[in-house]
Formats: sequence, C-alpha cells, structure tokens
Amino acid sequence: MTGYGRSVETRSGREFTVEVRSVNNRYLDCSVRLPRLVAFGEDAVKQAVKNTISRGKVDVYVSVRSEGGEQGTVTLNTALAEGYLAAMRQMAETFGLENDVKVSDLSRLPEVFSVDKPEVDEEALLSDLMAVTNEALAGYDAMRTTEGAALDHDLRSRGARILELVGQVERQSPKTVSDYHARLEAKLREVLANTSIDESRILTEAAIFADKVAVDEETVRLRSHLNQMNTMLDNGGAVGRKLDFLLQEMNREANTIGSKCTDVAVARIVVDIKAELEKIREQVQNVE
Repeated sequence: MTGYGRSVETRSGREFTVEVRSVNNRYLDCSVRLPRLVAFGEDAVKQAVKNTISRGKVDVYVSVRSEGGEQGTVTLNTALAEGYLAAMRQMAETFGLENDVKVSDLSRLPEVFSVDKPEVDEEALLSDLMAVTNEALAGYDAMRTTEGAALDHDLRSRGARILELVGQVERQSPKTVSDYHARLEAKLREVLANTSIDESRILTEAAIFADKVAVDEETVRLRSHLNQMNTMLDNGGAVGRKLDFLLQEMNREANTIGSKCTDVAVARIVVDIKAELEKIREQVQNVE
C-alpha cells in the first residue's frame, strides 16, 4: 500500500502540482490539502483517490501557482476619497492643525481602492485540477504495479518453501510413530525382562499415539490455504484483507501441528514454517 505519485502541469495559465503519498493502513484514510482557490474540489479529489486506492493512509498535496499572478482591476473610489479629504481639511481648520495629508495616508483609508478580480470558472478549474490529479494517481499506480510484481514473486516463493516444509512434516510423521513403537517395545522389554510381551497391546498403544499425533488434516488444510493464496494472487485486485484472514488460518494449522508433534525434527520444521508465515504476514501489510 505504500506508494508515491507526482504530476506538475500548466493548464489555463496556472501551474498545478499534485503529490500523492500513501503508507500502510488497514482501511482507506484519505487526507487532502488544497489551496483556497480550489478548495471546492476536495470531494472530487477524494473520490478520485477512492476510485484508485482501496486501502492505505493516503495524503494528497495540491498547489496552484498562477503564471504572472492573478489579473485584477484596481479602481479609485473618487467620491469617497474627496469625502475623506474634505473631512481632513475641516479637521485642520477646526483644530488649527497643519493639513499634511499625503497620498500614502489617503491610500490606507478603508475602501479608497477597490480590487475587482475576474470571476473564476470553477467548472474549468476543477477540470484542470482533476486532470493533473489523475496523472499523479496514474504515476502512483505505476509505482505500485512495479512493487506489486516484486511482492507477488516473494509471496509465491515463500509459499513454495512452506509447501516443501509441509512435505517434510508429512514424511516425518510415520517415522515418528514407528520410532515411538520401537521405544515403547524396548521400554517394556526392559521393565518386564524375560516376561512375554503382549504385541497386540503394543500395537494398540502405538495406534493411540499415532491418532494423537496425526497431522494429516492440518497439512491438507495448510496446502489448501497456500493454493488459495496463489489463486488470489493470480486473480489480482485488492486482496490484502483476504490474505490477512488466510494467514490467520495458516498460522492456526501450523500451531496445531506443533502442539501435536513431540518429535524434535518436526518441531524444528514447524518453527521454519512459522518463520516463513511471519515473513509473508509482514509483506501482506504492503498489499492493498
């Protein structure tokens, strides 16, 4: 979900600069900063972001600079200025003061000058703003596409590694049961010495143990979840939240395998599986 896009373009005598930045976030949180001239376009910019981005903390910065400045007409309010001057002359005569009024003094009085700015065509201005905004979002999207390809490769490779580890667990599980069978028989022979051993009892105990440590269901589900992850990546789109949920399920299966297996070799494999799942979880935070 991290990304950056920027566009600078001169349209209708104004230079527009739009920057789009985003960092990871569970939901879409969009903040837009606009100059007063185009403040009315905030909702339109947010909608454009929403159409492009579905998850992340997004900040949009907009600046507008008019080439040569905004044109306006300054008009002298002659009648008002004459009124001020007449009042000042009267003040000087009444109080015996020097009439030292200067142009600079008169120009600072309220409403002596009026400034008329041309009306802004908000529709045209908004059109220009959105054109540059969409360019910035296109650049932002292109950057995410490049990073997304790298993420896709990393997630698939880690998923393939987990499948290898699951295969090791499946191959090790029968050996765990046979080793238990051998240890149980050896222990009974040691305890019972020359007394005959009930082979059926050993087989029963081994079967009970095998049922307790069986992880077939967990490994099957883990394989299924990994296949679902690859399918989501194949389909594309906003899959971050779905992958978050799927990872929770994969972690649950890995934890169950770890709790069932007493074999040291399997325990080490489970640790490796959980390490890969954690790396995938970290990467998924960057997926929209």
